[in-house]
Amino acid sequence: MSGEVERLLINYKTLEEFKKFKEYGIQELSMLEDLQHNMIENNSESPFYGIYFGNSLVARMSLYQVNQKYDYYFDPKQDYLELWKLEVLEGYRYKKFGKKLVDFAKSFKLPIKTNARINSQGFWEKMDFQPATYDMERDFGENPFIWMPQGVDEKNSSEKN
Repeated sequence: MSGEVERLLINYKTLEEFKKFKEYGIQELSMLEDLQHNMIENNSESPFYGIYFGNSLVARMSLYQVNQKYDYYFDPKQDYLELWKLEVLEGYRYKKFGKKLVDFAKSFKLPIKTNARINSQGFWEKMDFQPATYDMERDFGENPFIWMPQGVDEKNSSEKN
């Protein structure tokens, strides 16, 4: 009942909670399938982090570390975090749960890339993210927003690897 960000365990209870989120999709279904085939257990490294309010999961995100060899966003080229599926359940919005998740991601002191969903640009800008300079080859159909810790700049899109 902490209200703090915690890594979510991959188990039936967590996956059941995930069904309340709009962004429920392939990633969750494949975890459920793995769970049913006993390929993963409670303590396996989950990419999901969340906040519980009482016994209910009310906010979550998934966070992946991307190797610097795939970094087309930042200068100098480096490992960065990809933040996906940030979502706060309807009745819990505007209570700083989203900010708490983003601050947790920033605490790793790595640059962060996310794709802003429709109508979420204002949220990301409030969290000090900026739209990445659009690059058709790299961003096809995406709307990337980036956050950079001190000493990191956006890669100049005219530079090719």
